[in-house]
Formats: sequence, structure tokens, C-alpha cells
Amino acid sequence: MLRWWGHVRIALDATYSVSSQPTGVAVYSREILWGLPRRHPGGRYYFCYRPHRLLRSLEAFLPRGAARRPLLENWVPAAHIFHGLNQRVPRVAGRHRVVTTFHDLFVMTSDYSTPEFRTRFTAQAREAANRSDLILAVSSFTASQVSGLLGIERSRIRVVHHGVFHPGQKRLFELPKRQPWILSVGAIQKRKNTGRLIRAFEGLPAGWRLLLAGAATGFGSEEILDQIAASPRRADIEVLGYVSAQALETLYGRAAIFAFPSLDEGFGIPAIEAMAWGVPVVTSNRSALPEVTGDAAFHVDPEDVEELRFTLRTLIEQPGLRETMVQRGLAHAAQFTWDRAVDQTWTAYHELLDR
Repeated sequence: MLRWWGHVRIALDATYSVSSQPTGVAVYSREILWGLPRRHPGGRYYFCYRPHRLLRSLEAFLPRGAARRPLLENWVPAAHIFHGLNQRVPRVAGRHRVVTTFHDLFVMTSDYSTPEFRTRFTAQAREAANRSDLILAVSSFTASQVSGLLGIERSRIRVVHHGVFHPGQKRLFELPKRQPWILSVGAIQKRKNTGRLIRAFEGLPAGWRLLLAGAATGFGSEEILDQIAASPRRADIEVLGYVSAQALETLYGRAAIFAFPSLDEGFGIPAIEAMAWGVPVVTSNRSALPEVTGDAAFHVDPEDVEELRFTLRTLIEQPGLRETMVQRGLAHAAQFTWDRAVDQTWTAYHELLDR
């Protein structure tokens, strides 16, 4: 029974939607923020911003149904629910109930950051989890982390998978011929396992290129950039840096293989995006990636360079196998839409209010 239907008031932390170089959390934030008023116009939405992003937020138009841009510091509008979109909850007074989205907790479990950042991150995550009436996890894997690492009972957690952008069959049909490119998308950093991918690529046939799309500023990036500079295949490795959404679509549309051997992912949007664009995917057999990619990708031990190289070489040498994986990927990616994520979020709100 949705007894609040039609006049529910939702305040959301829109801070992370404001970014000149949006990554996964920013994309998620934008899709939820703009998707809710579009699909559920009966609600009333307050887009709240932390002080350091308030001025930049003025550059973006609010969708119809979004009330205003309150400053998220010591106050939250008179809403039924406050939704923290990136596992943080402000210390503000009010009678609202709290929903928080958790994306991942890998900072707590592995050496992917400085000790200072790990301490601050852990404290924020624990506080957000303890103050939340309901937690939305972007995968079952992340839900298990929230439960195991933060001690939150599973009954307070709901899994809401991310969506991805789908180019549509007509656009896929019009794509140019695939190039001998192995594409990887994500910041150059230790967690993304870029170093082992480079080592695997060095043993692949001549004529193939490795394209790395993502900011070169992640934890451990300097060591990886030095590795690229010294690689015997340096001329075949292209470090693209951060690329726009339009440029990324061009890369997805022309690459022959997508490699995503990440050590830890709470979801892994690029793997499903690549599938949606008709690119066969090689990814890791750990964290959320087996759950998210299912049987539509090849899963390898991300720490085994030889296994990664063998799998990439197999796809290179067998075009028929690549086409089989393309078809599996297209069917699998169709399950992941932002409309579905928005609707499941809306359902979670009303489940909480109807208790």
C-alpha cells in the first residue's frame, strides 16, 4: 500500500552530480536526480548541495518537479525522506527518514588509498550506515560488504543495480568496422589493475593496440605510467586520459575487445556499457563483477597475468567467439536500465514510509 503516493517529499544530496569529469558516482547521482521527477512527477524533490559545490550547481537547470537548491550544511528541507547518494549523511536535525546508497567499501579492505583517507572514509561510512533507516546497495556484493564490515542487518539493505546507456539497435547497425583495439575504461590506478593488463598486452600479437581511457591520477598511477613508458609495446599503448561521454561512445563503437580486470568493483558500469555497445568483455572473477556480468563475459583471476593474456589472445584469434560473446552481452546488458534503477529507488522510499 503506497499511502504517501502523490505528495511524498524527498531531499537528496545532489553534491556529487556536479562534476566537470563525471565518473560512476556522478553518473548515478544525475540519473537518479533527473529520473525521479521524470518518472514519478507526483513527488516533490529538493536537490541539496554541500557548500563547495553550490555555486557550480547553478550552471545546471533543475528538472520540473525539483523544488530548489538548499544548502546542505546544518539543515535539510521539511521532507519525508533524505537520500544520501554517496554513502554520506550530514549531521542535521529533522524528522525525516534516511536512505543512503552504498557503492563500495574497498577502501576499508585493501591498500588502495592513503591511511588518512581510509580512516576518514571508514568513519563516514559507519556513521552513514548507522544513521540510515534503509540502505540501497548497488550490488549484492556491496550489500554483503555493508552487512559484514559495518554490522548492518541484511533486512535494512535493498539491492538496486546501476543502469547503463544503450545506443539502440539502429545505431549499433550503423557502427563502423571494428578496429584491432583492446579498450579499458577507468582511472589509471592500482585498483583497476592497469599494470597487469599492460603486462598481459605485451605478449599479444603485433597489430593490436591497448587504449586506456581514464584519468591518470589514481592511487599508484605514477608507477603505472612509468611502466607504460618503459614497455616494449609503448608505441601500441595509448593513454587517452579522461574522455567525454561522446568520445567514450566512439571508443565503444570501434573497439574489438573490452578488458576490465579490476581488483575490486562495487558494480562496474564500464563492463555493462561495453556489452551494450556490442563489445566482448574480459573481466575479473572477484568482487561484484561475476554478479553483474553473469555468463556474458569471460572471468579471469585478475592477479594471473598469463590467464588474462591467454583469454585476450583467444578472443583475438577467434572472431566467431567474439561474435558469440557480443550477442550474449547485448542480451545481458538489456537488463540494466536507469529507468529500472529509478523505479526501484522510488519503491524503496514508499516501502520505508509505509512501515
